[in-house]
Amino acid sequence: MNIVRGVMVTAFLILSAANAYAIPFTVDARANSSSGGTGLNTGIVLAPGDVFTVTAGVNDLWSAGPLPRWSNADGLVGNLFATGSDESGQPGGTLIGQNFGLHNQGGLSAPFGTLVGQLGSTFFALGTNFSGVAPTGGTLRLFYWDSNNGDNSGTVVANVSVSAVPEPSTALLLLTGLGITTFAARRYRAS
Repeated sequence: MNIVRGVMVTAFLILSAANAYAIPFTVDARANSSSGGTGLNTGIVLAPGDVFTVTAGVNDLWSAGPLPRWSNADGLVGNLFATGSDESGQPGGTLIGQNFGLHNQGGLSAPFGTLVGQLGSTFFALGTNFSGVAPTGGTLRLFYWDSNNGDNSGTVVANVSVSAVPEPSTALLLLTGLGITTFAARRYRAS
């Protein structure tokens, strides 16, 4: 019975863990702006349906220009006040960010200052905490969502994690092999 239990645990761990990794990328508000810059090429190639996450610190700030245009990777969505020790350099309590509406580009409408991903020609909002499925295949690029990069400043660290799930045929082959091993172990113990 211990052999069977060991085989089952091994199968579960192999199928659930598969392949996962996390990589930090520094996205620059000026250099990686969606207007006037170039998307940061992560080198991560995703297939349609791959599961991935992107996170950025809620206190990690970048700017679309003069006050009040500081935001985190969620973009300029509401009033943001300086802490006195944040990237804005402003005294605590100063209004450094506010809602600036949406920027429309490439089929995506998202708040100015949002961390945005691109796969192929498809843009999608990531913000500070994205977890989902790749809408299409391609190399993941990261952008600061804005209409003019000339007065942008600051960077945000985006942590990208990808979980690669085994192909159905690979999983079936693994489970078949483990089933045969379990059957053989049971017959061996019975005799």
